[in-house]
Amino acid sequence: MKLSVVIRSKDEADRLRLTLASLARQSMAAEVVVVDDGSSDHTGEVIAEAARRSPIKTLRHEHALGRCAASNAGARAASGEVLLFLDGDTPAGPDCVARHTAAHAQTPMLAGRGDTFHLRGTRFLLDPETASPRAGEEGRLAAMPPAERERLKVTREQIEHDFAAIERRASPGIYPGVGPRLLYDLEIDALRNDPDNEVLWAAASGSNFSVRRDVFLDVGGFDNDLDNNEHRELSLRLCQAGARMGFVEGARTYHLTHRSGWRDPLEQSDWEAVFYRRHPVPAVKLLAVLWASLSGASRVPPEARMSSLKDLERAARGETGIDYDAVRRLIPGLQAL
Repeated sequence: MKLSVVIRSKDEADRLRLTLASLARQSMAAEVVVVDDGSSDHTGEVIAEAARRSPIKTLRHEHALGRCAASNAGARAASGEVLLFLDGDTPAGPDCVARHTAAHAQTPMLAGRGDTFHLRGTRFLLDPETASPRAGEEGRLAAMPPAERERLKVTREQIEHDFAAIERRASPGIYPGVGPRLLYDLEIDALRNDPDNEVLWAAASGSNFSVRRDVFLDVGGFDNDLDNNEHRELSLRLCQAGARMGFVEGARTYHLTHRSGWRDPLEQSDWEAVFYRRHPVPAVKLLAVLWASLSGASRVPPEARMSSLKDLERAARGETGIDYDAVRRLIPGLQAL
């Protein structure tokens, strides 16, 4: 079974260099497809350098078309039976490709999420390999003792010869923070322990996610009208088409963070109207209540809070007797759906 890794990347050349290095060191070879979505930095040079070491299929958009369009373009260009989606800033553990390949051989209609970790301290860095500071972080790094600054580095040498050093500084969750960690824990718990959950599609991740290429293309790929939660909307359609969400044990990726906090779907809620228009089902409206329940400053009443995908499933079935439209009105920024 052939697997194609589809990487969508924009203006993250120095992180992409590390991601490509991690794919060149996999225990099982894969086709690598990189979609440069309108980068204005030295992404092209990084891809060309990596391609001299191992084959890379490259697509370039002169102007950015967005994550969904980039992913769809990469999927169309890929030739593998299975697609594994990565972002340009997510180096993969040495067995990531092999683990996804084996999981699909065992479960043919799998929609598989791997284990998503992040690397602490990298959000301050422009280039993780040299520990050069991002704009605005110069003072922070200048004040660090040299040994501490050295420990911030993530290098190709580590990826190629000492991956354990990267694993030691990794934490579960795509982003640091209490909210992302709680969300990670409940999603992975559901994937491991509640395989028949009707809302398991909500545990999909945007990166380190694999699916059969023919099924992905049959359902239409990612929705270009979404700029957040596109992976969950895709997973809902995949499940409706007969795919089965599953956790791919040991298939780890390591996000090189680049911002403070996380991409909070409650603060960027325009995606909700598009998602609900595509799928006017209770579970879609209840995603915001689940995520708000994880916030320490949540306005969700105690009796309406959710702490698991099992809670989300029960609420979507109407088993709780709670008026969740009224609960949604207590959450700032949400539109009526």
